[in-house]
Amino acid sequence: MMAETLFIPTDTNREAVYTALFPQIEALIADEGDLIANLANITAVIKEAFGFFWIGFYLVKEGQLVLGPFQGPIACTRIPFHKGVCGASYSRAETIIVPDVEAFSGHIACSSASRSEIVVPVFHRNGTVAMVLDVDSDQLDDFSETDRAHLEKIASLITRKL
Repeated sequence: MMAETLFIPTDTNREAVYTALFPQIEALIADEGDLIANLANITAVIKEAFGFFWIGFYLVKEGQLVLGPFQGPIACTRIPFHKGVCGASYSRAETIIVPDVEAFSGHIACSSASRSEIVVPVFHRNGTVAMVLDVDSDQLDDFSETDRAHLEKIASLITRKL
């Protein structure tokens, strides 16, 4: 069992922080079989490392996306597959980066403090979308290809556990 201690580099860029976090996340979830526990710890790691406004998972259930483990203020509980950035990521089965949520047609404003967003699909081993990882920032244009690459890598760790 891994100690519940997280090493986060403090004097470095986002790329280096993700690189330092990945093996820690991998070790944290390696011996835990409970999906919800693993998702909860992953959201906590990302929140602690980057301080993003909101981080959470929406799981595919009952023909929609249903709120799962998250860190941050209360959130929308259910999102139809065709609504908002989460629905678009689910429907397209691809990561979506939104530099300004106000400019995204159909954006669901769970919080007016959210300014930019990245949503990453998490796949079942058969290739269907099992859930999405939603990360919101209170800063405009806060997400880049660095975030995409590393969050997709984290999502692949979850796929291995499904």
